[in-house]
Amino acid sequence: MSLRLADGDGAPGHLPVMLAEVLATLAPRDGGVYLDGTFGGGGYAGAILERASCTLWAIDRDPEAIARGASLVARYPGRLHLLHGPFGDMVALLDQAGVRALDGVVLDLGVSSFQLDDPERGFSFRHDGKLDMRMGKHGTSAADLVNALPEQALADVLFEFGEERASRRIAKAIVAARTEAPIETTLRLAEIIRSVLPPDRSGNHPATRSFQALRIKVNDELGQIEDALRQAVGLLLPHGRLVVVAFHSLEDRIVKRFMSEAAGRTGAPSRHDPAGLMTRAAPKFRLLTVRAMRPSAQETKQNPRSRSARLRALERLSEGRDP
Repeated sequence: MSLRLADGDGAPGHLPVMLAEVLATLAPRDGGVYLDGTFGGGGYAGAILERASCTLWAIDRDPEAIARGASLVARYPGRLHLLHGPFGDMVALLDQAGVRALDGVVLDLGVSSFQLDDPERGFSFRHDGKLDMRMGKHGTSAADLVNALPEQALADVLFEFGEERASRRIAKAIVAARTEAPIETTLRLAEIIRSVLPPDRSGNHPATRSFQALRIKVNDELGQIEDALRQAVGLLLPHGRLVVVAFHSLEDRIVKRFMSEAAGRTGAPSRHDPAGLMTRAAPKFRLLTVRAMRPSAQETKQNPRSRSARLRALERLSEGRDP
């Protein structure tokens, strides 16, 4: 989860996760053009603009985030530009603005703390609210899924996107409960899940993985990540950098695999495979993080929500961009 809990560069009370590491890895420079693909509360955006006299484009699919960013745009006139839409459409969004190349891209994946902490958005079971979870406020909601999906399809969503081993048991309970009355609130869904699962040894609420799964499905988060990574590297100029902060294994697995392949870190074909006879193309990128960077002990103590964060980064080599 992308949980920007904090400082004066962003919205009050919200801190960008691994901010120092992001800035050091992105290394914004004067005159550069950068993209924050997950604007959220503007924590990264404000820090990037303070670090260098650069131009920053920022994307968010949540209209509330765009509205919230107006004060930051006013603080950096002519330097910060907000674009409303999903980051998986970054090429089209930037192209409409006349931007076709970048010196760096930063992506902070998952749900923002603004969304998580607002009961009306329905992302969390910590407060009762409408079961929604739509980042962009349109399309299929979480309530639509839990009230309409067949039992097996619902179990598949919980297992695939939440890695929930009790997915079939939970799906069965949800289907039984919805025959009595539609499931419309976060607390009702959480209680249905709690009723069929034992307490989690980690101390996490039993509904944690199921809520994650529904959120990812509602917003097509994994598909968006794959689209965004592919488009981001195509926009990078020589020595341009892509920095990604992921918060759970499904996100991080996609980022790790993509960056490894882009940097030519995949294994060689078997000697019995004809492909092994072909000359392998020289990689166009290099890994800046052979292993994922993790938040410091001090940061996780100050902001427990950052503890699962993993930062990975990639740099385009000097031979140029893809056509």
